[in-house]
Amino acid sequence: MAKAKKATTKKAAAKKAAPAKKATAKKAAPKKAAAPKKAAAKKAAPKAKSARKPNAAFMKALTPSAALAAVVGASPLPRTEVVKKLWAYIKKNNLQDSKNRRNINADAKLKEVFGGKTTVSMFDMTKLVSKHLK
Repeated sequence: MAKAKKATTKKAAAKKAAPAKKATAKKAAPKKAAAPKKAAAKKAAPKAKSARKPNAAFMKALTPSAALAAVVGASPLPRTEVVKKLWAYIKKNNLQDSKNRRNINADAKLKEVFGGKTTVSMFDMTKLVSKHLK
């Protein structure tokens, strides 16, 4: 009989442990109330950020070759401006492929820049143009 009494006391101890868990759950609730203070601190952090600085390599003026100068002009330009002017030329002359918008159909001027290719992907275009910049 002594063994049976020990078994019942263990069960009683297990039942007492369950209410203790509920009590810890109630303690966690006040911690959540403190969370909005952290959010307010995060909003203040982005204001301290400094302005973004451009990469000097992109801003360096490069001289276009004769073939590229026919499209973007002969004056030295940064690489970013060359690409902008090239896209302006493509859109002005409606050279973007109508079915696959990623492709550019070259006209006579662009064919020289693209190395004789009639259709070039917009991702390959910058690689081909970089050969014409010094």
